[in-house]
Amino acid sequence: MAKSVLHTIEDNLSTFSKGQKRIGRYILDHYDQAAFMTASKLGKLTEVSESTVVRFAAELGFDGYPAMQKALQEMARNRLTSTQRIQAAENIYDRDVLSSVLQADIENLRQISMDEDRDTFQTAVEKIVHARHIYILGARSSTHLAGYLYFYMQMIFENVTLVQASAAGEIFEQLFRSGEGDVMIAFSFPRYSKDTINAARFARSRGAEIIAITDQKQSPVAQMSSAALLAPSEMLSFIDSMTAPMSLINALLVGIATKMGTDVTKTFTTLERLWDQYDVFGGADDE
Repeated sequence: MAKSVLHTIEDNLSTFSKGQKRIGRYILDHYDQAAFMTASKLGKLTEVSESTVVRFAAELGFDGYPAMQKALQEMARNRLTSTQRIQAAENIYDRDVLSSVLQADIENLRQISMDEDRDTFQTAVEKIVHARHIYILGARSSTHLAGYLYFYMQMIFENVTLVQASAAGEIFEQLFRSGEGDVMIAFSFPRYSKDTINAARFARSRGAEIIAITDQKQSPVAQMSSAALLAPSEMLSFIDSMTAPMSLINALLVGIATKMGTDVTKTFTTLERLWDQYDVFGGADDE
């Protein structure tokens, strides 16, 4: 679908109005930047109104501008190096960088709230709760996501392993006992780490089920999964935006706790006693 956006523009360029031609030519020349622009921003750069940009998306057969934007993003996100993303961001973000970044994160959260499949989410919860052993893996910028999930999961379950992704050979050593009844929760966001892909493929070959936390159904790990939880991570800079994935993790943890009910309550009651006994947490009056 993503490639067809440019093909459709090229095929129909001669039939567009003068303003639509300016939009079309800009997208053809700068699709990697246009993919992350608001309709208003694209309109300003091409000297047309925001409504003209919206009508242009409809002319291409999309339900609206966000649908066209998403198709362009799917094509652009895996092709941009960190340097290219920084250069593109310089031309897109307004002077108010704080507002621009926060608005991008808010849009990612809105998208996950609207698009996340509730049945798939519940399937993931069920598989995790009933797993024989749970492996959690995230490489590169996803490492902290895996660590955050593991921090809480190891309090709830006895059978959790955080797979260290510092060396490819060590990953397989940590997974060689995986098998049927096990679940691997694999984090994978563009640009997709080969270590994560290979580890998920290895675990699945041994009979483990994959729960993917990724950005789209077409991602390599999602294609191998029994349930793929999708969270957008678009941020046109050298960083990846992990706001939506972090929120999805929080929802997953709450879903697991809700499913387990009194078992989780008992666990944290015991932990609270230990924390109090060993004075783990400080208060406002502590010096």
